[in-house]
Amino acid sequence: MTELRHRGDFRFFHRLRVRWAEVDMQKIVFNAHYLMYFDTAMADYWRALALPYEESMASLGGDLYVKKATIEFNASARMDDVLDVAMKCVRVGTSSIVFHGGLFRGDDLLVTCELIYVFADPATQTSRPVPDELRAIFAAYEAGEPMATVETGDWQKLGSGAGGLRRAVFVKEQRIPDELEWDEHDATALHAVSRNRLGRVIGTARLIRESTGLARIGRMAVERTLRGGGHGESVLRALEAVAGARGDGAVTLHAQRSAESFYRRLGYAPQGEPFEEAGIAHIEMRRPL
Repeated sequence: MTELRHRGDFRFFHRLRVRWAEVDMQKIVFNAHYLMYFDTAMADYWRALALPYEESMASLGGDLYVKKATIEFNASARMDDVLDVAMKCVRVGTSSIVFHGGLFRGDDLLVTCELIYVFADPATQTSRPVPDELRAIFAAYEAGEPMATVETGDWQKLGSGAGGLRRAVFVKEQRIPDELEWDEHDATALHAVSRNRLGRVIGTARLIRESTGLARIGRMAVERTLRGGGHGESVLRALEAVAGARGDGAVTLHAQRSAESFYRRLGYAPQGEPFEEAGIAHIEMRRPL
């Protein structure tokens, strides 16, 4: 079914651990669950493409429907096995998209699959041509290219996209009052946005220079379904580079406590005691440049 037999044949991997509910009386994974594993990996594949699935399909004017799913078994997975589900787009036809997958335990290939999707009108479920933008995204990802780019600029240039994402994250998702989200700093700050290959803003933050000569980064937001994909880090690093180039000695920020570990991983250390801001627990963090 597939010539992709080795881990090196794939760029994308989704890791999972076999749960008790997924094994049968033979103490091996029940065969029907393997298709679920590959389908779960496909959801993560879209995140790797930096594409929020529902919004992306709407902008492309269609949706994907499974036409055929084929699985071939080589060996069984067992309770508590850590598995890597690999997926690769191997062909894009006029309206069909073909993925090959491999389920690995270490370097051992346990199961292979082929998934054939059809791009179609969601209202009538009749096929339509795969959009050129989506075709190009698949090719670029499998060629190892980045799926998003970071741009910096002022509010006049980037405010529409940055503001839309901030409203979705802070006002709608976190229920921060609208009047607290917008302030006078937006007009003077340097803003950064990360855009996917459909032009959608998926990450943003702003950089303010304090009177003390330190830089302050704030209003960091990432598309909900794409968090953990490195988009927040890329925006943060872009603003740090600007701050360092202009001679700022350190970057400070007010981190939500739920994101503290994210900033620690990127070199930020807590300063002082936790506090509340807009009803959400925060802590000041700092990183020398």
